[in-house]
Amino acid sequence: MAGHSKWANIKHQKARMDAKKGKTFTQLSRAIIVAARNGGPDPETNFQLRTAIDKAKACSLPNENIERAIAKGAGTYGSDEQQLESIRYEGYGPGGIAILVEALTDNRNRTAADLRSAFSKNGGNLGETGCVSWMFEQKGVVRLEGNLNEDQLLETCVEGGADNYEFNADSGVEVFTEPTNLEHLNQTLQDKGFPVKEAELRWLANNYIQVDDPEQARSLIKLMEMLEGLDDVQNVTANFEMANELVLENSK
Repeated sequence: MAGHSKWANIKHQKARMDAKKGKTFTQLSRAIIVAARNGGPDPETNFQLRTAIDKAKACSLPNENIERAIAKGAGTYGSDEQQLESIRYEGYGPGGIAILVEALTDNRNRTAADLRSAFSKNGGNLGETGCVSWMFEQKGVVRLEGNLNEDQLLETCVEGGADNYEFNADSGVEVFTEPTNLEHLNQTLQDKGFPVKEAELRWLANNYIQVDDPEQARSLIKLMEMLEGLDDVQNVTANFEMANELVLENSK
């Protein structure tokens, strides 16, 4: 909808306005550790690791931190390797908005307590597994920025096996595909010279709820930012969209 943003686009807007990093160094390092553990320490052959490193570099994570995280994931960094596990939490924000939280943690009890506190302080509640996940589906997303030729983009999307794409004034163009096709699509776009900014797996809502109430908007953005600020949290997704004016009002 013109003049409205989903949470993924709201994050890009706020990052520009606040000049803040979207992830802490701890979050970025953990993503690299898990990627290296799952697929090996070579980014040339490990797409998950390659994208994690790209995100880390975009947020100015020092090279020595990146190398240390890779070594931890590969099990070659002494005996203090974190035993991280991936967990998905589910809950409700103000007004019954559905929220998915993806976390990497070495202490489930701590993470659950931190999440429960964030939800309760902002008019929401942490729910049971499965309470909202049925409202979402996972997709591969490649984000492009810069001047684009739409005819060439359409042709390349067909070649790369994309499902569709969306233009957004605040975050460029997002190209969507099945999770198993993300690496192929990302490589195809790069080979054709498109300015790939980011490639990731993301949960997308099947239907979105429009938020117009300023107080609910304020509480939602505060909750989402508090959740994303937790070191154990990697990604947060919700099924609301909001007028850009409300985003601006709550970004001052």
